[in-house]
Amino acid sequence: MSENLATVAYIGATILFIMSLGGLSNAETSRRGNFYGMLGMTIAVVATVLGPRVTAAGLPWIIGSLAVGGAIGVYAARKVQMTQMPELVALMHSLVGLAACLVGFASYVDTSVVYTGAEKAIHEVEIYIGILIGAVTFSGSIIAFGKLSGKIGGKPLLLPARHWLNLIALLAVIWFGAEFLAAHDVDAGMLPLAIMTIIALLFGIHMVMAIGGADMPVVVSMLNSYSGWAAAATGFMLANDLLIVTGALVGSSGAILSYIMCRAMNRNFISVIAGGFGTGGGSTPTAAAGEQPAGEVVAVSAVETAELLRSAKNVIIVPGYGMAVAQAQHTVYEITKLLREKGVNVRFGIHPVAGRMPGHMNVLLAEAKVPYDIVLEMDEINDDFPDTDVSMVIGANDIVNPAAEDDPNSPIAGMPVLQVWKSKTSIVMKRSMASGYAGVDNPLFFRENNRMLFGDAKKMLDEVLVALKA
Repeated sequence: MSENLATVAYIGATILFIMSLGGLSNAETSRRGNFYGMLGMTIAVVATVLGPRVTAAGLPWIIGSLAVGGAIGVYAARKVQMTQMPELVALMHSLVGLAACLVGFASYVDTSVVYTGAEKAIHEVEIYIGILIGAVTFSGSIIAFGKLSGKIGGKPLLLPARHWLNLIALLAVIWFGAEFLAAHDVDAGMLPLAIMTIIALLFGIHMVMAIGGADMPVVVSMLNSYSGWAAAATGFMLANDLLIVTGALVGSSGAILSYIMCRAMNRNFISVIAGGFGTGGGSTPTAAAGEQPAGEVVAVSAVETAELLRSAKNVIIVPGYGMAVAQAQHTVYEITKLLREKGVNVRFGIHPVAGRMPGHMNVLLAEAKVPYDIVLEMDEINDDFPDTDVSMVIGANDIVNPAAEDDPNSPIAGMPVLQVWKSKTSIVMKRSMASGYAGVDNPLFFRENNRMLFGDAKKMLDEVLVALKA
C-alpha cells in the first residue's frame, strides 16, 4: 500500500472514530457507534500492516502479535462477566500506558533514524513526555484495577505531607528532564530517563491510592483520558498521524467525561486527585454520641414488595452496584416486562456515577434488553418522584442518600442525588444495613415511607417475580 493510500485510509478511520464517539453519546445509537469504531480500527490496522513502513521481515512478527492479542481479546470477551467490566477497562488502560512506555524506550534507543538540532530536542521531549504519561497511566490503572476488583481496599491512603511529596516528584521530573535533554548520547540519557520512569510509576500508585472508593467512576474516566494522551504521545514518537488524532479524541473525551462525573458528585477534579473519600466495603452505621437515628427500619418480604408493585401505577427502579454484583439485571427486566404488561408505568433512574464506571448501569440494562426509552438520566426523572407510587432501589446507596441535600456536614453534601424518598413508598434492596462505597450513613433507611428488603438482590428479585406471577 502506497503512502498516499495509507493516508486516505487513516483519514477514513479518523472520521469513523469521530462518528463512533457521536454514536456512543446516546443509548439508541450506541450499537451503531460501536460498529463505526470497530470498522475504523479494522481499517487503521490493515492500513498500518500493509503500509510502506512495514517490511516483509517484520510482517510475521506483526501477524503473530495480532493473533496473540486477538486471542486474548476473544477470550476476555467470552469469559469476563459484565460485572467485571470496570476492572477490565482499568486493565486495558494500563496496557495503553505500558505500550507508550515501551515505544518510548524503543524510540530512544533506535539508531536507524538520526535526529539533529531542534528536531532532536523535539523528538526527545516527545519521548520524555510520552514515557511520563504512560508510566503514570500504567501504574495508576493497575491500582485502579485492584480497587475495582476488591483486591485493594477502597479506603484512600493519605500519606503525611503527600502534597509536598507530589511537588518534590514534579520538581525531580523537571530536573531529570533537563538532564535527559542535555545528554550527549543514549547511554548518558538512559539513567535520567529510567529514574523519571520510576518516579512516574510511584506517582501513579500514590495518586490512585489516595483516591477513595466513592470517586472510582471519576478515576476510570480520568485514566481513560490519560490513556488517550499516552496514545497521542506514542503517535508523536512514531510520527503516526492517526495515533495522534485518535489519542487526542480519547484524551479529550475522557477529560470531558471526568468533568461530567465530578459535576455529578459536586466535586472538583483537583479535590478528587488530592485525595477522595470512601471505603471498600462499607460499615454498619453507628449514631454519634447522644444521637439516635430518626425513625426505625421497616423490613418487608418479597411477597409484600410484589403487592406494592402490583398495586402501583408508576414505578421507578434505581439500579446500583449491588444489582451488578448479584447479576440481577435479567430478573429486573422480567419484572419490568411483567409490570408493563399489567399497565404499570415502569421507568429506570440512572445516576451518572452509579456503579464503578461511567455508564455501568446502562450497559447492564442494555445487556438484559431493557428498552432504551424507559432508561432515563437523573436530570430527566428526578422531578417525577413525587408522582411515583413505588421507587425500588436495587443495591444503590450513596446516589439516593438524602443527607446530600439535608446535611451540610456530610462528606457528600451538595452531591446531586435521586430523590427516591419523595415517592409514596421507597423500597431499598440491600444485604445488610452497611453503608455504601463512600462509607457514609444513609438516613433514607429510617424514613417513614421507606421499606428495606434484605437479602441477595438476585434471590429476592426471583421471589418477587414468582409472587407477581402467582
